[in-house]
Amino acid sequence: MSKARVYADVNVNRPKEYWDYESLVVQWGEQDDYEVVRKVGRGKYSEVFEGIKTSSNEHCIIKILKPVKKKKIKREIKILQNLCGGPNIVKLLDIVRDQHSKTPSLIFEYVNSTDFKILYPTLTDYDIRYYIYELLKALDYCHSQGIMHRDVKPHNVMIDHQLRKLRLIDWDLLNFIILARNIMSVLLQDILRGLSYLLTCKIMTTPWTCGALGACLLE
Repeated sequence: MSKARVYADVNVNRPKEYWDYESLVVQWGEQDDYEVVRKVGRGKYSEVFEGIKTSSNEHCIIKILKPVKKKKIKREIKILQNLCGGPNIVKLLDIVRDQHSKTPSLIFEYVNSTDFKILYPTLTDYDIRYYIYELLKALDYCHSQGIMHRDVKPHNVMIDHQLRKLRLIDWDLLNFIILARNIMSVLLQDILRGLSYLLTCKIMTTPWTCGALGACLLE
């Protein structure tokens, strides 16, 4: 495996504070500022709800995290903070937790998306090219910031077709990129797992995942 052609060294000159998520001190907001409206999804690490901010009645997405290691939560928060403002990256609005159970929740911008199984068959060739381009802008930005998503799939690409807005979501598997022994770009927490991990990893490269998503759009 050769060294990545772009962004392989992007984190080398960054300060440790940029990628050292384990040292992150989380600033918790007020959970009472938000109300759950309805459940919209679930994943391996979370339950996802549509919600509102009570002070403004603005819609939002509330991602209630299941019990996981604290460093995993910190990693997701740190990377979302680093990516804040990037093109087509879902915006993290707040971080809250239950005062009694200490269960953390992430508050995101609301995207009025359509189920991809319903939306994709209705898209024109131009629509498909447009949304793939919007996705590539998001991926290029996160890679330029030294971050890999690692789970690009239709379930994690929200599209509000009426507003022609795309957002890349669900950064559970994300990680930072560093240069290992000057021979390849690898994931910070995966260095010691060896080549076998990289060869068996479900999603190997961004071109592969984009191609797979493009096939879904064209189907």
